Amino acid sequence: MTEPSPRDRLIVALDLPDVAAARAMAARLGDSVSFYKIGMELVYGGGLDLVRELVGEGKQVFLDLKLHDIPNTVAKATAQVARLGATFLTVHAYPQTMIAARDAAAGSTTRILGVTVLTSMGEADLAAAGYGQSLRDTVALRARQARDIGIGGLVMSPEEAGAMRQVVGPDLVIVTPGIRPRGAAIGDQKRVMTPERAIAEGADYLVVGRPVTEADSPAQIAGSIVAEIEAGLRARP
Repeated sequence: MTEPSPRDRLIVALDLPDVAAARAMAARLGDSVSFYKIGMELVYGGGLDLVRELVGEGKQVFLDLKLHDIPNTVAKATAQVARLGATFLTVHAYPQTMIAARDAAAGSTTRILGVTVLTSMGEADLAAAGYGQSLRDTVALRARQARDIGIGGLVMSPEEAGAMRQVVGPDLVIVTPGIRPRGAAIGDQKRVMTPERAIAEGADYLVVGRPVTEADSPAQIAGSIVAEIEAGLRARP
């Protein structure tokens, strides 16, 4: 995979209530953004047509569906997504699910990303869900499994990106949500980091939603985040 430019490393999350609002936001952002995330809320509101539109306009799309089901169902859903031309598709990082998605996406341009632990979850949330190991150990286990299975990359908190880069090596893509430029509200995220630091720590792509889409000048904020990404790249060892 070609080394992405700083602008291509910013993925703007179109976590908006309907396709019209998402289409309008993409128009406002124009050439300042080349990569968009479309998640479940928008997909269930007719967003698959928007995926086709954006891909047709030369944009990249990260389809964040977090698939997890029996392998046959995951495989068939992945094959459908691959036909749309999405660059990334998320699945929950369980071995059966990752294997099914990997095999179904083979030969396409769609890369499978495993979601390790949601960035809205902390140690107490993990314990309440019945996990018997720490958050960091859970992320590490899933990262090793993803590496060994051979999917395209991982989604994780920026707090884990540096350590997990050492686990998975240079080839797996690391995508980090929970990115908040300096001064932005944290919202419902629990494990957050600035764009510059996240890139310096080893993240490849940053997912940013509300700090961009709720700004008075979304394109200006996107440009400032790209500048932080450039600074983070320069700060890497």
